[in-house]
Amino acid sequence: MKKFFYLLLGTILGGLIGSALALLFAPASGTELRSQLNGHIANIREEVSKAAQEKRQELEGQLKNLRSGN
Repeated sequence: MKKFFYLLLGTILGGLIGSALALLFAPASGTELRSQLNGHIANIREEVSKAAQEKRQELEGQLKNLRSGN
C-alpha cells in the first residue's frame, strides 16, 4: 500500500511539475495558448460526439437485426 501511495504521489507531482514547466517554456503567450487549447478541446469534443453517434447507429442496427431474428 505504501508503494502505491508513493507511486501515485510521484505521478501527480511529476504531472504538476511537467505542466508548469511546459507553460513556462511555451513559445506562445497565455492568450494564444488558451485559444489553441480551446480549439483542440472543441475538435476533440466534435470527434468524440461523431464517434458516439456512429457507434450508436451501429448498435441500433445490430439491435434491429437481433429483434427481427436475422
